Amino acid sequence: MQDSFQRAITYLRVSVTDRCDLRCRYCMAEDMTFRPRDELLSLEELDRICSAFVRRGVRKLRLTGGEPLVRRNIMHLFRRLSRHLHAGQLDELTLTTNGSQLAHHARDLADCGVRRVNVSLDTLDPAAFAELTRFGDLDKVLRGIDAARDAGLAVKINAVALRGLTEHHADRLVAWCGAQGFDLTFIETMPMGDIGGTRQDSYLPLSELRQQLQGRWTLRPSDHHTGGPSRYEQVLETGQRIGFITPLSDHFCASCNRVRLTCTGTLYMCLGQNDCADLRQPLRDHPTDDGPLLTAIDQAIARKPLGHEFVIDETQGTPALERHMSVTGG
Repeated sequence: MQDSFQRAITYLRVSVTDRCDLRCRYCMAEDMTFRPRDELLSLEELDRICSAFVRRGVRKLRLTGGEPLVRRNIMHLFRRLSRHLHAGQLDELTLTTNGSQLAHHARDLADCGVRRVNVSLDTLDPAAFAELTRFGDLDKVLRGIDAARDAGLAVKINAVALRGLTEHHADRLVAWCGAQGFDLTFIETMPMGDIGGTRQDSYLPLSELRQQLQGRWTLRPSDHHTGGPSRYEQVLETGQRIGFITPLSDHFCASCNRVRLTCTGTLYMCLGQNDCADLRQPLRDHPTDDGPLLTAIDQAIARKPLGHEFVIDETQGTPALERHMSVTGG
């Protein structure tokens, strides 16, 4: 698949649920309203849409949420999708998780052909973690990470950069990831969804964080690429890499190769735009014919915009988009 800007679209991120067992303050409000369960696509329907994208040339599938591992019987979907790995039609099947359920599923994920996972972890301080996630248990997440490594999964840590937190915890994360053999990526906070407060005070440009890290660590540009938006630096003291994802201060839209599917069958061609396509209707209207579904996918890809419109509103603090990240798939 190619969009109108001649970008090859080879990466699909799928939110299998908008629910999560944490309430991270930069992502969700404390009292969230989730989609009724009967509006969600079944696991079989998710498999059918993902498989249609594979036939159209998608080479990488990432299951996200919310927290994907809280979706009931989620391993059934991983097992179904793994057939595309065995057939050589898919290069990678992976997920992003908060790690809370990883200890229960790590071995099964490895058996399904998952080779690496991204774990969202913003601090190694138990008290700060509980405050940030509202009720999260850091030890549970660390046990999940250990289980993933024991199962042979490569682990990358994702940390959202938050002013007032990250400046005090980043060095410890870098040192810990180096000792554990994990790569680390810092991500600028994205203005999506009402979180019960404003974001302008917590926004930390990664250029500022990088300058701070250089006070302790020797960073050298790396030519490592994953096909995603992260720009990597090598930490000479640890040998590991640090990635920087900068949707606000230095966007990466020109090389975007991805689209996102929600758990209700809505396809967003850009994380930072509201234009979307309904894939649920052609999916359900034609249960034995994927032709209309493939046509809907092709038409959506043709509308993929050049770039997003993220901005932190410094006057009102309102989100750039009303929908939460958990709806679109983080």
